[in-house]
Amino acid sequence: MKTNPELMDNDNPEWTDKDFKNAVPFSALPESLQTKLRGIKGRGKQKSPTKVSTTVRFDSDVLDAFRATGRGWQARMNEALKEWLKDHAA
Repeated sequence: MKTNPELMDNDNPEWTDKDFKNAVPFSALPESLQTKLRGIKGRGKQKSPTKVSTTVRFDSDVLDAFRATGRGWQARMNEALKEWLKDHAA
């Protein structure tokens, strides 16, 4: 079965059989690590909502180029689009 490239996520690849074999339940982790992981909180709600969640399709080469810049690539893509709007605003 061929994998649909649009469904691939290089930042979060599909688990292999080896990954599943090496996985352990949360309860098997050291207590200190369990405590630390329980304390991790998400980003939470925006204080003054300015971002909107949406779904957009980009050419794979464009997405690959931004992802290749590392952590924060979404923010850099947002800034690039803002720059484009400065010159192309309707």
